[in-house]
This record gives sequence, C-alpha cells and structure tokens, in this order.
Amino acid sequence: MELRSVDELMDLLYACRHQHALRTAALLRRSRPADKELQVAGLVHDIGQLLSPGDEAGRGQSAAEAVRPLLGERVYRLVRHHGPATDDDLLRLRMADEESWGAGFDAGVLEDWRTVLELVAARNSRLGAVD
Repeated sequence: MELRSVDELMDLLYACRHQHALRTAALLRRSRPADKELQVAGLVHDIGQLLSPGDEAGRGQSAAEAVRPLLGERVYRLVRHHGPATDDDLLRLRMADEESWGAGFDAGVLEDWRTVLELVAARNSRLGAVD
C-alpha cells in the first residue's frame, strides 16, 4: 500500500492504537520540538500492524513503504529500521516508543497532528499529493 494523502494516513492512524502513537509523538515533541519528521515517525511507526497483520517482522517495512511517498526518505528510514538503534534519532524514537507504553498523560487527539502531517508531506512528498 502506498499512501497518497494525509486523509488516507489519518484513516489508518484512527484504525490503529492511536493513543500509543500520540504519546510517542508527544514525547518526541517534548525532547525535540523542532524536529517534525522525528515526531511524525513516532506517530506513524505502528501502522504496519494494520498493513501486515500476522507479519510482526515485516510490519516496520510495510509501514515505511506506505509512508515513503507522502512523508519522505527520513521518515521512511526511521519507521523502517528494525533491530538496534544505531544513531541518535533512532535511539530517541525507540526510547519514546518504549516510554509511551507506560506513560500516563493526556497526549491530545489525533486531529491535533493533521497540520504537522501536512507540513511534512508538503516538504517531502514525491507525489505532491497533500490534502
């Protein structure tokens, strides 16, 4: 699957465990407020559970391939990565992902992230398909 619009991505996010995704993105926003691509990677990294049900090993790759045309190479690389974190961004993403499972704070609502997704998509989309 290749996502062509922010609306398509939002539909997938609503269908996922988006509270976990919201907390992951919020934690990344706190630690790196100017790094929108890292925050977006935290928001979308789990969509592979819907794209590849039953294929736990392939979920990251499925999610990465789906967001690549819309959100760009950096988000693709961050979401795709499987295994040990080898750079600071991957380490931050991994730590926020783990911390978000136990975090008990209100991370807002998914719609709060639409503008950030649109900004990242506008800057990185190969298709020029931004809602």
